[in-house]
Amino acid sequence: MRYKIVADSSSNLQGLEGVAYASVPLKIVTAEKEYVDDAGLDTVRMLKELAAYKGRSGTACPSVGEWLEAFGQAENVFAVTITSSLSGCYNSCVQAKAEYEQMPGRRVCCLDTLSTGPEMVLIIEKLRELISAGLDFDQIQGRVREYMKHTHLVFMLESVDNLAKNGRISPLIARAVGVLGIRIVGKASDEGTLQQLHKCRGEKRGLEAMLREMEAHGYQGGRVSISHGCNEPAALALGERIKARYPQAEISILPFAGLCSFYGEKGAVMAGFEDAGI
Repeated sequence: MRYKIVADSSSNLQGLEGVAYASVPLKIVTAEKEYVDDAGLDTVRMLKELAAYKGRSGTACPSVGEWLEAFGQAENVFAVTITSSLSGCYNSCVQAKAEYEQMPGRRVCCLDTLSTGPEMVLIIEKLRELISAGLDFDQIQGRVREYMKHTHLVFMLESVDNLAKNGRISPLIARAVGVLGIRIVGKASDEGTLQQLHKCRGEKRGLEAMLREMEAHGYQGGRVSISHGCNEPAALALGERIKARYPQAEISILPFAGLCSFYGEKGAVMAGFEDAGI
């Protein structure tokens, strides 16, 4: 096997056609239970149980051994991780790279996306495209890193209870969002943090704010990957808004897996997109 793409499970992709691919699961943990973010996870049940749970919850990144197992026997591996500002995934991936490359003829490119979810999907799909084009390892690495300069992430959150439970935001803000029907609209910053931009009353205004932010960051009709937390109608509505302005846009939609369900929660919508510099 010459090439393989490996991503942590925050990409929401459990499989990928046309190229060797593996998803390395993160874990969502409480004092009572551990949820493994793989294809067998029932995210709806997980969210119901977490909503009833009053204690602290958090996440655990894949171990070095889990990354190595996912690399398998591939000669050339492109590993795609959630932003290093929120998780230790990238660091454990780099450690796995150092060990894997001790074997002759093995190379690993670790990509810290400074993002998560649907922006990772765009990067993974670009890797598949470059591999299919027959480029060599160094060419693929150079081109995908250049591509990453032109991808972005915006999001809309309906609930932030789990972010409050694991200490990432104030419980007071979490209560206000839940009671007042506020949607938090934000983006992945250049440093890989999740940055709040707007507080919108209601879903419709939240989706409108998302598209405005996309355009403010250079979107002019390129690829868009949308992911959602049990909220396909809102994801479709965002896609329709994009298509109304940019009929040529290529849009894909998929549901959250475990990690994004945990942080985004029910009702959330995320959009990864290309700017006009592609």
